[in-house]
Amino acid sequence: MQHVTTKRTALTRAVSAGVSGLLAGFAALAAAELVAAAVRPEAGPVTAVGGAAIDLTPAPVKDWAIRSFGTNDKLVLQLGIVSVLVLFALALGLLALRHRRVGAAGVLVFGVVGTVAAVSRPDSQSWTDALPSLIGALIGSAVLYLLIGALTPAPVDGTEPDTGRDRRAFLIAASAAAVASAGVGTLGRSLTARHGKDAVASRTAVLLPRPVSAAAAIPPDAQLRVPGIKPFTTPNKDFYRVDTALVVPKVDATAWRLRIHGKGVRRPLTLTFQDLLNRELIERDITLTCVSNEVGGPYVGNARWIGVRLADLLREAGVKPPSRGGRADQLVARSVDGMTLGTPVDAVMDGRDALLALGMNGEPLPFDHGFPVRMVVPGLYGFVSACKWIEDIELTTFDDYDPYWVKRGWAREAPIKTQSRIDTPKPFARPGAGTVMIAGVAWAQHLGIDRVEVRVDDGPWRRADLAAQHTVDTWRQWSLPWKATSGSHTLSVRATDRAGEIQTEKRAKTVPDGASGWHTVVVEVE
Repeated sequence: MQHVTTKRTALTRAVSAGVSGLLAGFAALAAAELVAAAVRPEAGPVTAVGGAAIDLTPAPVKDWAIRSFGTNDKLVLQLGIVSVLVLFALALGLLALRHRRVGAAGVLVFGVVGTVAAVSRPDSQSWTDALPSLIGALIGSAVLYLLIGALTPAPVDGTEPDTGRDRRAFLIAASAAAVASAGVGTLGRSLTARHGKDAVASRTAVLLPRPVSAAAAIPPDAQLRVPGIKPFTTPNKDFYRVDTALVVPKVDATAWRLRIHGKGVRRPLTLTFQDLLNRELIERDITLTCVSNEVGGPYVGNARWIGVRLADLLREAGVKPPSRGGRADQLVARSVDGMTLGTPVDAVMDGRDALLALGMNGEPLPFDHGFPVRMVVPGLYGFVSACKWIEDIELTTFDDYDPYWVKRGWAREAPIKTQSRIDTPKPFARPGAGTVMIAGVAWAQHLGIDRVEVRVDDGPWRRADLAAQHTVDTWRQWSLPWKATSGSHTLSVRATDRAGEIQTEKRAKTVPDGASGWHTVVVEVE
């Protein structure tokens, strides 16, 4: 009986030690969040470590994460970080049960990792970014030390400890730590939310002026009436989001500034949001594509953008494209979160509608898509052209500087490849025999689509019916009626752009300059 009681006591102590570790971790994170609210929300340890993890992740792994989890990839990363912290906290609690000081000191490792991550982030503004992780770790260490002390009190006058009283003391201490941590965490989240209120208010106050050059009316027959096909204009809520920001930046438009400087800039510019609103704005329908979009993937969308011609600003700054003797061949755009994207200067200044966009589909940019200002350049994948939350433009050369994605093995220049996609029928659909409408979209931004062809199994290529082409910078819908017969069938699609280039059958992964190949769908006709 004594042996059973001893085992139960040991198990209870081990569980209590694990709980102590978890409560210490909770206290550390709550305190760090409160300090981050006072310093800078992005300096919080989970955000800083998550950002560092994204930066250190190899490109193929990032590609897999985007492909597997889509826009939830950042949530998955955050859950992964929290899971690791939970295991780490449990281990420290058990360690502290045997070696109280060593276990408590182990919490400081949490602070070191968070500190290094925070101060090394590209958007780090000062040494104060280290404070959230350091203070959080110190508080977590103290909590673990005190809880383990309450769990294993020293005997008095050589007598055995009163386990019942000691258990009550531990429960009181643990409950106090949990309640205090919850209160601190709630206060931290509340203060962090206040940081974004000014940004939300500034966006709410924006009234987009009427553009000097409005977008042409979308032809009624640009949108096919085929169930299952994606709409010609992608609603903001459905527009894809692929970026490295673990927390979406909330930028106050009234405090925002854009700096244009660098090689070949004779007149550096610093612009406010209101400066851009006061300029001549143009409105254009432009399709954007992410380089992480697999063949047939969802990371492509079409929207109506309003903004300022980027080429006009560059000319005002005295910039010449390299084709006309300019010193810079690369434009490096920097985001408020430290992201850098490199764009060929010639592409921005060759006459295409490259924009600093202020609005999207009739409203100020959503925060997810770059409010207050982002770049939009037709014909280039987003990783070299579509900087969101932009705050700095530096003119330089490809030889002198490698931006974020180039350092990680992606291409320096990345024109969008001609692609097509089957939207309906879906993969593994089971349509009935008879006439089945095959339909989808094709794109060759800044070139335009000339022809789309569909093949059933190994049969001949059949020319699809094309919806009206709105502009060469937007995607184009297509459809083909198919007399389906019972059995399993493979549907394939390919497009030809207006330069006469036929979409290649050769399969290529997204790295380094975009996926290629024909989109195929297998269906079972009943």
